[in-house]
Amino acid sequence: QVRLVESGGGSVQAGDSLRLSCAASGLTFSKYAMGWFRQAPGKEREFVGVIGFSGTSVTYADFVQGRFTISRDNAKNTVDLLMNGLKSEDTAVYSCAAGTSPGRKGVAALYDYWGQGTQVTVSS
Repeated sequence: QVRLVESGGGSVQAGDSLRLSCAASGLTFSKYAMGWFRQAPGKEREFVGVIGFSGTSVTYADFVQGRFTISRDNAKNTVDLLMNGLKSEDTAVYSCAAGTSPGRKGVAALYDYWGQGTQVTVSS
């Protein structure tokens, strides 16, 4: 059974940093691209970024503007999302997703597995 479990969410102040982690099990991790998405209350799910199989290729949504960094450790089956310079508009539930061929455009339907998400709340 495939499981993706996010951790690291919480409540922070604007300008702070937060590192989210996603632990994967039940799949051959190195054969999956890993994406991060977020969903704010009352809004549609939004693509944050995706990292390729080996970790050398990373694509971010335009709104990231250099504030976020996605990395992965295939030995530990984890993918991280480091968020710096957090803003109140970054408040959302952040979820990781795994896909064998999801592309770089952040199409959620192309991902095979999803985590439950972790809440990030940024106060201004």
